[in-house]
Amino acid sequence: MTEAGRPGNGAGGRIAGPAPRSATDVLGSLAGKVASGEVLGYQPLSLGLGALDRSIGGGIRPGDLVLIGGAQGTGKTTLALQMARNLVASGQASVLFVCYEHDEEYLLNRLIAMESVVETLPETGGGLKLTDVRKEILATTAAGGGPGDLGANPRLRPLLDRVAGYGSRLFLLRGSPTETGVREVGELVRGFREATGDRRLVVFVDYLQKIPVLPEPPSETEKVTASVSGLKELALGLEVPVVSIVAADKEGLKAQRLRHHHLRGSSAIDYEADIILILNEKYSIVAKVAIEYNPHAAQRFRDWVVLTVEKNRSGQNAVDLELEKYFAWSCFHPEARPVQEKLVEERLYND
Repeated sequence: MTEAGRPGNGAGGRIAGPAPRSATDVLGSLAGKVASGEVLGYQPLSLGLGALDRSIGGGIRPGDLVLIGGAQGTGKTTLALQMARNLVASGQASVLFVCYEHDEEYLLNRLIAMESVVETLPETGGGLKLTDVRKEILATTAAGGGPGDLGANPRLRPLLDRVAGYGSRLFLLRGSPTETGVREVGELVRGFREATGDRRLVVFVDYLQKIPVLPEPPSETEKVTASVSGLKELALGLEVPVVSIVAADKEGLKAQRLRHHHLRGSSAIDYEADIILILNEKYSIVAKVAIEYNPHAAQRFRDWVVLTVEKNRSGQNAVDLELEKYFAWSCFHPEARPVQEKLVEERLYND
């Protein structure tokens, strides 16, 4: 060993980077954390989706990289935003939600619609659909678009109060496709911790292929490799869970059933992720036997998506769960449950 305690490089020099630690040193560090109560890394953060949490060991942990894939319209952003809402509403953690496709007010409108029904589902009678939220905002303004008071709107006020109850812990950011890279997200995490002293933070990214990499790599494969590797390093280095949406490739959109190898851009996605969740429309992948004696079942299955735990580094994978869609209110039913019907690879219906 060198005088600095690092292995030599064979030429009298020193190897850059962190020094290896003996297992005894790591054990001593762990014992110190336990003695001081610093064991947040061992406490899972529940995503608030029933069977999904149970399938992944109670929730997500610092250092985890969770990827959510699916075809367009299967509810990837809806699922991610609902997870983020559940984390902050339960008081478990703060959330930084970086979205490259929608601005902050659009996400807020979806949260308002979600709050109107998420605690009462399947009852939706008193809820505000996303389109209704926009109408109520317009109705609140004075004639000609003059000043108005959102808090005075009787339909919006209770929902705004609910969002305000956790709003100080939920940070929304419209990501720039040229400026908001992994490094900038990391700086935001560090800034949050310096300002608050709170290490309980979860980062959401919508979506991975939109993250800028500068200088621009010559191929999408290299760009996605850099992005997913960067997110994993961010998760480990800053000890935060990172949840990112991932787009499907062209083959995946035509496939009989979307799988993790259909995620667009790079095989590094498979290697770097700790958990991969894939969304498929239930009506597309349910076995024919489930509907052949009940022609009305096919329509019923259109109200559900199948959420498959395709990879789970710390537990069981190949778990098929189902979530009921309430997309008009920008949410799913909060209780994921195991799929009862047999699922197949073949699509039963033509698009």
